[in-house]
Amino acid sequence: MKPPADPAQLERDTATLLPVGSTAGVRSYVRLLARRHRRAFSAVVGLHAVGAVAGLVGPWVLGGLVEGLSTSTTAGRIAQAGGLFLAAIAVQSLFTGLSRLRGSILGEKILADLREDFLVRSVGLPPGVLERAGTGDLVSRTTTDVDRLAKSVRDAVPELAVAVVSVVVIFAAMLVTSPLIAVSALIGAPVLLVGSRWYFARAPQSYRAESASYAAVNTAIAETVDAGRTVEALGLGERRVRATDERIGTWTSWERYTLWLRSVFFPTVDMPYSLAVVATLGLGGLYTLHGWTTLGQLTAGVLYAQMLVDPVDSIIRWYDELQVGQASLARLVGVREIPDAESDERLDPRGRELVADQVRFAYHSADVLHGIDLDVRPGERLALVGPSGAGKSTLGRLLAGVYAPRSGRVALGGAALAEMPAERVRAHVALVNQEHHVFVGTLRDNLALARADADDAELRAALRAVDADWADALPEGLDTEVGSGGHTLTPPQAQQLALARLVLADPHTLVLDEATSLLDPRAARRLERSLARVLHGRTVIAIAHRLHTAHDADRIAVVDGGRIAEHGSHAELIASGGAYAELWRSWKDE
Repeated sequence: MKPPADPAQLERDTATLLPVGSTAGVRSYVRLLARRHRRAFSAVVGLHAVGAVAGLVGPWVLGGLVEGLSTSTTAGRIAQAGGLFLAAIAVQSLFTGLSRLRGSILGEKILADLREDFLVRSVGLPPGVLERAGTGDLVSRTTTDVDRLAKSVRDAVPELAVAVVSVVVIFAAMLVTSPLIAVSALIGAPVLLVGSRWYFARAPQSYRAESASYAAVNTAIAETVDAGRTVEALGLGERRVRATDERIGTWTSWERYTLWLRSVFFPTVDMPYSLAVVATLGLGGLYTLHGWTTLGQLTAGVLYAQMLVDPVDSIIRWYDELQVGQASLARLVGVREIPDAESDERLDPRGRELVADQVRFAYHSADVLHGIDLDVRPGERLALVGPSGAGKSTLGRLLAGVYAPRSGRVALGGAALAEMPAERVRAHVALVNQEHHVFVGTLRDNLALARADADDAELRAALRAVDADWADALPEGLDTEVGSGGHTLTPPQAQQLALARLVLADPHTLVLDEATSLLDPRAARRLERSLARVLHGRTVIAIAHRLHTAHDADRIAVVDGGRIAEHGSHAELIASGGAYAELWRSWKDE
């Protein structure tokens, strides 16, 4: 059976997704985890080594009994052997149980590290990187890939370590008992090596392709759901269904291919286990007949060969599980290989001037912004106006560093916004739009997200700055639980909460995208005047359909058809009689 597609081609087709970690990067991260948890890992290995050594006592005792029966033995000798056998089983059970318990705890700690490392690195990425990758890929990595890794980390890593220790200890015991029998047990090794080489040459890249194709399915579904109304309005439903079906078909094809690989591999590697037992029994019998080994050595050797079956089988099966985990780990490690901009001096703004230079942007294939040139001076109030769908909000997100331009450059103080880490961008530029989220927790918790060190007086001052008088009437004031399951905030109140966070964050450049749209016109006008006092001296880019915002701005840029149609002050644009003058007349006549 051939793979459904070239895995490298699939990677090229999903180039907009977050990168997948290289083999070297995955190994480096695994070594980092090993260093973090070396003591716990050593404890797991040590505990199991004791249990494995105790497990060797049984075959040795039985071999001694068989050797004794061939000559003579006593009831006391049998009772002594039985007691030793039972004691060995008790020790083995105790230490094996402890090793598995410590292994499970170790797995949970490693899994927690994986989640935390991925989250910390993801939130520090430049916003443009995440925007290009899309919601589906990020969600797929934080859910599906973490879930797949959970089995590998919780079970595969400790079980594999336990199985390797068992194989080493058992084979060492076989060599001590009888080197001839130990060599005989290796008769099935060539078949095992050939089968493993065939499988593991195909499995890793196939599992990666399977994960990438599943992420593509997630992305298609997320995009369709997010833009559901647009899809319905434009009659794109059938096209979106076809696109999703194609991606599901690719994913299921890779699922079938990896299943076929396993269906060939597992029967192949089962054969050497039987060969090992048959070889030690058959050849060992010949060795005994010729006097090269004793009957006791043969008995112990055959039992040790039988004991090898389970750990070798565990190594093969858990190593296969690790191939699935490795594919998911590579996708999580991929975000670590995105160049870190924290130490890049080129991304330190050397001023507050915001410049868009020949900026083009496309959501899919067609540009929605066409060669935008715009300079925003420090402390200036710039209004972006224009008809719906003209590209105002898209331009606002580019100026806020949320989107990365397809071509051209958006720079703050000479540093490219799209390349900056998210935290650095938000320290300088903040975006407040019509979508506001109230987090589960107290009102204080929601405000402190913007500035964790703010005291109650500063929190209340921020609420007063946005006319949020309703906060004083809450049952427990700042300690009132809000969000799901708590006190329900109305949409206008949620909008004021978002603006209060903006006041606390205190960035020098603000992008306000219909930030007061949920308030009635009179309340919105009052709030804008209050904000104007608070935001004095800051650069403000306001996107609004209510043209009184434009009237108050220092300069107005009219966006039409993805281009800057005209710009200037309110008086200049009214005098010119162009697109803005027409918008103003239409708005005044409403």
